[in-house]
Amino acid sequence: MPAATLTSKGQITVPKEVRDALGLKTGDRLGFRIKEDGSVVLLAETVDLADLRGAIRPRVRGVSVEDMQSAIHKAVKVRARKSRK
Repeated sequence: MPAATLTSKGQITVPKEVRDALGLKTGDRLGFRIKEDGSVVLLAETVDLADLRGAIRPRVRGVSVEDMQSAIHKAVKVRARKSRK
């Protein structure tokens, strides 16, 4: 089992075997998740933006000309009713 020593400044060097297993490179961030049983899980937190491509799809769908014309007609009717009052 790989091990590391804590320095007086609270720092450790992550063993090469662990860096390789997590695919870590210089500048990557690590996360620590403390579980209810007291164990700690080490997670690589860096995500390449290219990996996120397509993960979120826009909610807006295309609007047809008919939809735009319908919305305009409805708005005109609402304005006409308000101006009569």
